[in-house]
Amino acid sequence: MGSMISREPTLERLATAKTLLLDPFGLDEGHLTRALATIKAHQVDDADLYFQYTRTEGWSLEEGIVKTGSFSIDQGVGVRAVAGEKTAFAYSDDISEASLMDAAITVRAIAAAAQNKRSKVPARKVSASRSLYPSLDPMSTLDSSTKVKLLEKVEKLARAKDPRVVQVMAGMATEYDVVLVARADGTLAADVRPLIRLSVSVIAEHNGRREAGSSGGGGRFGLAYFDDALVETYVDEAVHAALTNLDARPAPAGEMTVVLGPGWPGVLLHEAVGHGLEGDFNRKGSSAFSGRIGQRVAAKGVTVLDDGTMADRRGSLNVDDEGHASQKNVLIEDGILRGYIQDAMNARLMGVKPTGNGRRESYAHVPMPRMTNT
Repeated sequence: MGSMISREPTLERLATAKTLLLDPFGLDEGHLTRALATIKAHQVDDADLYFQYTRTEGWSLEEGIVKTGSFSIDQGVGVRAVAGEKTAFAYSDDISEASLMDAAITVRAIAAAAQNKRSKVPARKVSASRSLYPSLDPMSTLDSSTKVKLLEKVEKLARAKDPRVVQVMAGMATEYDVVLVARADGTLAADVRPLIRLSVSVIAEHNGRREAGSSGGGGRFGLAYFDDALVETYVDEAVHAALTNLDARPAPAGEMTVVLGPGWPGVLLHEAVGHGLEGDFNRKGSSAFSGRIGQRVAAKGVTVLDDGTMADRRGSLNVDDEGHASQKNVLIEDGILRGYIQDAMNARLMGVKPTGNGRRESYAHVPMPRMTNT
């Protein structure tokens, strides 16, 4: 692709996805249409193809030396058919016309053969999407020696902060994820998802007592995001935590009032409330929130959002893993339960719209309704 011509971002991502996931294997959109038509020769409620290319890299430093590095590439295709509540799914790490058609024939067995044999797949429509993060490969945004220097800088900074710092561990992880989704309704969607993280852990020692502290961050950026000021912030936070722990007394036991500040309590919300608001659990009646839409489930003033549209955030997606645009979903508003997060299947079975929360662990897994940024 010539760098001189800039395309609309949605088309740019589709071009990237085709270059990585279709072209090398002699596939084109016609093959995708044929595979979906093969599935739809039987009566199904929904079907999709999900192609994925993932490249990851990790570096970690301990005792002043970058001791380990990891690198992996994985790619494959998942083929799904849904009839009622039943899902048939097949996947292959071999992307080819043969494996695509094999999988299509395998999954369509879930449904009754349609009386009329002429199954049509609607004309392709490229799903509208936005640009919440750059379509770049974060791995190539710094060369190897610069990555090593960055980790070494973290170590030097941490040791210089305080003589009680006796050990520093630093790690960097980058991921480049490209997905292509073709749905039975004719939708074609693609996404290019960068993800980076820098983590810092330190151990401080004083009078024979050793305590740890850690910090870090990242998001959907290139590695230039980790500038000197940010690296300094991470190091400060990690060292401060370790030194604070050196003076910490044991907490008293028993029941007591706890006041939560911003930050980590988000993890509590994620586990205790977020998972409980996922459509699959609520459809099956196994969530504490099942059947309670419109009822008070929290104190006044408590509003819970699941928002996949925040720029550059780890949980953000231009489109979810089913090709639906991510959304800002109000789940609990001023204490009243307003809705659940949905993928396509649970939304259809519950008679509501998908909310852009169809998430897959990888091409080898079926989608589930799961959180974005909650």
